[in-house]
Amino acid sequence: MILRRRFWFPLGIATLLLFSYYSWKTQDAYEWSGPGSSTQGPDSTAYIVEDDDYFWRKLPTHYPVRDMKPLPTGKPLALPKIQTIFGIESETDAATRKERQEATKRAFTRCWDSYKAKAFMSDELTPISGKSKDVFGGWGATLVDSLDTLWIMGLKDEFEEAVTAAANIDFRTCSLETINAFETTIRYLGGFLAAYDLSGDKRLLRKAREVGDMLYKAFDTPNRMPITRWDFDFAKQGGKQVAPATALVAEVGSLCMEFTRLSLVTGDPKWFDATERIREVFEEQQSTTQLPGMWPITINPKDKLFNVDNTFGLGAMADSTYEYLPKMHALVGGLIPSYQAMYEESMKTALKNNFFRPMVPDTADILISGTVHTERQDGTMTHYIEHQGQHLVCFAGGMLAVGGKLFEKPEHLEAARKLVDGCIWTYKKMPHGIMPETFFMTPCKSETECEWDESLWKHNVLHRAGEEDLTDMDKADEIISKKRLPKGFTQIPDTRYILRPEAIESVFVLYRATGRPDLMESAWAMFEAIQKKTRTSFANAALADVTVEGKPPTIDSMESFWMGETLKYFYLIFSEPDLISLDEWVFNTEAHPFKRLVR
Repeated sequence: MILRRRFWFPLGIATLLLFSYYSWKTQDAYEWSGPGSSTQGPDSTAYIVEDDDYFWRKLPTHYPVRDMKPLPTGKPLALPKIQTIFGIESETDAATRKERQEATKRAFTRCWDSYKAKAFMSDELTPISGKSKDVFGGWGATLVDSLDTLWIMGLKDEFEEAVTAAANIDFRTCSLETINAFETTIRYLGGFLAAYDLSGDKRLLRKAREVGDMLYKAFDTPNRMPITRWDFDFAKQGGKQVAPATALVAEVGSLCMEFTRLSLVTGDPKWFDATERIREVFEEQQSTTQLPGMWPITINPKDKLFNVDNTFGLGAMADSTYEYLPKMHALVGGLIPSYQAMYEESMKTALKNNFFRPMVPDTADILISGTVHTERQDGTMTHYIEHQGQHLVCFAGGMLAVGGKLFEKPEHLEAARKLVDGCIWTYKKMPHGIMPETFFMTPCKSETECEWDESLWKHNVLHRAGEEDLTDMDKADEIISKKRLPKGFTQIPDTRYILRPEAIESVFVLYRATGRPDLMESAWAMFEAIQKKTRTSFANAALADVTVEGKPPTIDSMESFWMGETLKYFYLIFSEPDLISLDEWVFNTEAHPFKRLVR
């Protein structure tokens, strides 16, 4: 015992001096914003989570990194503010807002209590049958996704109980043969990091490190590109892996926020290095795709070919690749300029090619984000737009609002307004006030020439239905009646509502960016409609068809993003604007807020 004390005492003094020097050297480089600011800089917490005996750290590395890319250094830039300046709130408005905030909190706590009673530690609660299911590895997806929501809503006792449970999740075992590395990153790694940033609880940092070490193994390939659909057991046994020849662009391009944040809070650059290598490929090939400025929906990580496919959009399978460009700029305080350049190039292309104004009866000045396909004709590359809307792509309005404010681009903010208004319009025109998963519309002749033409609408209904006679108006009326198509919609292929967050996400972001009071009213109308139609005896259930009259049929499913994203955004729009300020925090694509590097 004496020998041990004599050894550790001088070592401890030396460590303390080294730590103090390192802290002094880096104190000007980073400043941590928001609540929980007692958390130190990225270098100072690394010792907390060093665990060389952790299973995923002990596995051999077959393709080690030879030239580790360092974390960005220097003072963060003084970036333009995202949030507008809000005026003094009247007593009546404050009372209304607080009542609505409490209503969203009650909706959450009801779901949380049912999850805790019926499915605790499982991935999801089945909201109709009251059972549990594991679809994301069996690691408690709803538990981890809800951690920061519990904290934000002030449910500190429930948060403490949840953290204690989450600290015991074992990431050495998995309920699935193949896991989705992207979904695991945004839900689990993102969930732990955000809850740590908010609370400073070191148990959460340790769990983030555990997930990070596990996911890092998916990058152990010859070219250090990730395996997006990852064979868990094969990796666990130490097998040699190769990146896939086909992957969705979102599943490769949407890991950077979580990996970078983990490197910042631990001081270990390996995760930043992993996704920085991906960013460099995206940047190198951005101007060489078939729609220069954007990347196709499918890419080839095995051969580092991100420019071959011919389908481009901001919706499903691509979305968060673009979303993370301005958000990474915010996260690292502008210290990696390429993110701004890549965002501006991609949005220049999207604004020109992907957005269209739909022809609607009230001639609303709105935009919908469609999908572009390219093809080569007579040696010339041509492209055409598929006029399909998606609930998922409603996120784009929020993205453009963030980019418009960060990079002082008023045209992006104007596009954000029209896209968000388009999603609100779609909600309102459905019989239950709830937007479907996917739909088609008729484009206007131009953004300025957009008078309603009922014959043209019916012509396009016939076309979407595959009819040969596009002049048969009686047949068009029959299809409209049978398919329950509100005026303006030519087809609704997927009539579900799966408790998605993207619409309220962008309503929230645009409200924080502009202060438009009508957005609060739209948010409340959306919340009431969703609550009324999705509420079950236990929680809330997805809807099978939002176009039917009467009560829409339900699906026994409640994905973790309902509590991790949708209800969080509803709560925040009815909160004081300084609660999770967008000038101090940045949300990942699963609505987990990370602290920004700020000056």
